[in-house]
Amino acid sequence: MFDCGEATLSRRGLLGAATLAGLAGAGVSTQLAYAAPGYTGDTLVVLSLHGGFDGLSALAPIGDPDYYKARPTIGVPKAQVIAGDGTFGLHPALAPLLPLWQSGQLAGVHAVGQPNPTRSHFAAMEAMENAAPGTSIRSGWLERMLGASGAAGALAGVSVGHAMPNRLFAGPTPAVSMAAVDKFTLAGDSAKRPVAAALRAMYADAPQLLSAPALAADGALTATAGVRATPYTPAATYPATELGNALRDVARLIKAGVGLATAAVDCGDWDMHEGLGTAAKGQRMYDNLTDLATALAAFAADLGPEGMKSVTLLTISEFGRRVQENGSRGADHGHGNAMLLLGGGVKGGRVYAKWPGLAPAALVAGDLAATTDYRAVIGEILQKRCGFGSLSQVFPSVPPSTFGLVSAR
Repeated sequence: MFDCGEATLSRRGLLGAATLAGLAGAGVSTQLAYAAPGYTGDTLVVLSLHGGFDGLSALAPIGDPDYYKARPTIGVPKAQVIAGDGTFGLHPALAPLLPLWQSGQLAGVHAVGQPNPTRSHFAAMEAMENAAPGTSIRSGWLERMLGASGAAGALAGVSVGHAMPNRLFAGPTPAVSMAAVDKFTLAGDSAKRPVAAALRAMYADAPQLLSAPALAADGALTATAGVRATPYTPAATYPATELGNALRDVARLIKAGVGLATAAVDCGDWDMHEGLGTAAKGQRMYDNLTDLATALAAFAADLGPEGMKSVTLLTISEFGRRVQENGSRGADHGHGNAMLLLGGGVKGGRVYAKWPGLAPAALVAGDLAATTDYRAVIGEILQKRCGFGSLSQVFPSVPPSTFGLVSAR
């Protein structure tokens, strides 16, 4: 591993992928990929809510009487939801997103999940990020999306916050990791100690298999320095959280006009076996949702209506929580879940679902049944907002959803 202080070059370069690893943040990782000049689709922002997001709290099925039978303590009361249609309602902690819901830029998709459910965090996350079960494909679906879109350049794939890019970017597409845009520097490089120049000279005549990682690292550092040369003053106040900081960097790169094609942000701490709590401030789910909503609202406000016209953000999680609350005012690992969609092309203000119901006979081993493959939701967005035709290279044998979640560009 090539150590350069704030940036690290990993052995993924030996496989033809250039990877830079930055200082890891606690619980949050951001990944960015810059498009080739020919890419004209939306910037796709993928927010991974790791730990097992409780979609039954965030988008409460208030019209299903079995919801309250299963969750007499932690179920969100009908009187407290802030929007909805009588079937579903938004958790009150999502209040910062209410204007986006009312303006049609925010939507939900319920009863989504993976085809082969597991309650193991590791196995479920690996499967979610690979998104090709039953095949020999080992790359990440976001890496495949980048390759199929033609996205390329010095910053073809960037991870912020982890020592290595997560599995979403596993594969041959170059990947870069950084703690933050302002921290992405080559330690020790200066006029008196030209480390970057020495790196270029060292690999100038080397075979591509050996030179690609170092030269890609150098190119990424140069490109990021161009963004960093202009101090960034966001048009909104972000929360002082790692998620807020990560989304601010994504917005910064979008507004810098560097051709950002996709950004992936990891946000953890959703594994609420205990203390999920009631829909009140000070309760764990309430406070986590408040932090999430505040950061997303700031991101949308920072980009503004015009900027959001070419951005689509979606959330994914490895699994949902069980329908039945446990004795610790929490919920254990489950299956079916909910996704949030945010963007200028989103047909929002509603929850899309093929709702299976929460009656005991409708559950799958005590869990909400997943009637929609999460990949089908993403597939519809890829086709309508990111310019994809066939999805075979990204999600083999998975047709896009037909909900009509987004408008075509």
